[in-house]
Amino acid sequence: MGYTDLRDFIDVLERNGELMRISEEVSADLELAEITDRVSKMKTGNKALLFTNVKGYDVPVLINAFGSHKRMCLSLEVDNLDSIADRIRSFIKPKVPESFMDKLAFLPMLMEVAKFPPKLTGGQAPCQEVVITDPSSPMLDKIPIIKCWPEDGGPFITLGCVITKDPRHGNRNVGMYRLQKFDNVTTGMHWHKHHDGARNFEENRRRSQQNDANQPEEPPNYGTFFDKESYQKPGNKMEVAVVLGPDPAITYAATAPLPPEIDELIFAGFLRQSPVRLTKCKTIDLEVPANAEIVIEGYVDQNDLRTEGPFGDHTGFYSLAGLFPTFHVTAVTHRKNPIYQTTIVGKPPQEDCYLGKATERIFMPMVQMLVPEIVDMNLPWEGVFHNCVILSIDKRFPGHAKKVMSALWGLGQLMFTKFAIIVDKEVNPHDLSEVALHVFGNTDPRRDMMFADGPLDILDHASPLMGYGSKVGIDATRKWASEGFNRTWPDPIVMSDDVKRRVDERWTKLGFKK
Repeated sequence: MGYTDLRDFIDVLERNGELMRISEEVSADLELAEITDRVSKMKTGNKALLFTNVKGYDVPVLINAFGSHKRMCLSLEVDNLDSIADRIRSFIKPKVPESFMDKLAFLPMLMEVAKFPPKLTGGQAPCQEVVITDPSSPMLDKIPIIKCWPEDGGPFITLGCVITKDPRHGNRNVGMYRLQKFDNVTTGMHWHKHHDGARNFEENRRRSQQNDANQPEEPPNYGTFFDKESYQKPGNKMEVAVVLGPDPAITYAATAPLPPEIDELIFAGFLRQSPVRLTKCKTIDLEVPANAEIVIEGYVDQNDLRTEGPFGDHTGFYSLAGLFPTFHVTAVTHRKNPIYQTTIVGKPPQEDCYLGKATERIFMPMVQMLVPEIVDMNLPWEGVFHNCVILSIDKRFPGHAKKVMSALWGLGQLMFTKFAIIVDKEVNPHDLSEVALHVFGNTDPRRDMMFADGPLDILDHASPLMGYGSKVGIDATRKWASEGFNRTWPDPIVMSDDVKRRVDERWTKLGFKK
């Protein structure tokens, strides 16, 4: 299993009628984004787009490749994303082997895990068929980096897998952070303080300044409005590789909310059921997926901060300009005749909505492992991942819904949730009309809303402080007498099963189509 590379995935998309090739000349400056935005919102005709004639460039652009439930499943080679969740359940809740036969049955699981670590390849890697290290030659200038929205600060790389290492123990991290192109050899590096890449950067910076008596006790609130003065000190450089167009499991893994200790490339191997093949970079000491289309090598200088943004973001609004580290390019390597994969974000639905839905399904077992009373979870598109989560729970004791809210706000990136809506297990959290009926009908605002203060998504423009503000949980479950509800709670209106069965049997005779 596992796609050989991005081109293998493109072939599968085309065979399944999920790819549209556009040979008409299109500009990378807004025009390509406008076409993609319209296509991503079509009820019919929403396809992956391969622009083969981008004005001023020889490199074709692939976009919207993950932009539907079907394409998301194709990208991870499954019929249903819940099947990946089932595999995860088998690993996080394995049967403890007691007898010799149990141990034999346990061996295949151990052998499967052993397949996941990435492997370093020898010889020339496809991603290094062409190597450019001369800054006077086109480097970033040869890539058709798109400008997405009119007020954007410039063109942005939006689907780059950014590889860094933790300087403490050398653990690799692969994240996805936007990069604003400044010129042929520099970009911004937009990582927030909650991101693993930013933590690696700060740890690297701290180590370089650990003997400086003037070092502030607390790092600057970096990723917001920088304390630029604290950065104007001697420091070293952190090496970074940006991978464009690897196989789809790697791209998805870079977006996944994994703990810092877990290598995203091992997770990609788990998803694709075969190890990721790596090769050494040419100018920095990092390894990158050997079959990627394009790799940008370079470093982030501790002393070099520049204004990055604004950027039309997945919130549906522009994120504001701010000071961020500068990424300096030392090399661009690529395949012969490379393909540039990118994406746009904006008002949902967009391609990132389906990546987010994949995360909702795939990582639900890990949430349930920590909060087992959760039956199902919905991260609605309109909540743009962090603003809203809807949970159905198996309610077992008074105040159970509020216990779940508190637990939710302590779980990884779910700590950013601004609105947590809790319903009973009989309610489908993915049916927003059904959820609204229970929220509006089953709640008393004073009794059933619980407010708390805490961290919020950096991109939340409504919070009074950047990254910090209030959040609310709404208990829309049925209320019990043990919770102080002494009135009679009404039963929901449901037709009897025997009547529904009789009507089902006569449906076509009545003149209706099934």
